[in-house]
Amino acid sequence: MVFYPEERIALFIDGANLHGTAKALGFDIDYRRLLNVFSAKGRMLRAFYYTALAEEQDYSPIRPLVDWLDYNGYTMVTKPAKEFTDQTGRRRIKSNMDIELTIDMLEMSAHLDHIILFLGRR
Repeated sequence: MVFYPEERIALFIDGANLHGTAKALGFDIDYRRLLNVFSAKGRMLRAFYYTALAEEQDYSPIRPLVDWLDYNGYTMVTKPAKEFTDQTGRRRIKSNMDIELTIDMLEMSAHLDHIILFLGRR
């Protein structure tokens, strides 16, 4: 795909899915470099990172990443994670951000030339 310097770009990152895939494949994502690479290709309007956060926990393992991304140019979109017990009695956390991400992409699409979507596979 060709990008021109005057074109408007936005990144949309499904944080939980991308993180899970990167972990399963055994590598880390350099979010600073990711933002720099696409910012150099055109006019970066926004870089969104979508994730759910567990509100009941005193400490969330994802909180340092969320704070770093927020401080370093990403727009954080969060919502409370839902906790439930599955059929085997194990405690699970549901953190689906698909609807929020899709609606934001559709709302911004008229103002963008390129939408770059980062997902993962569970």
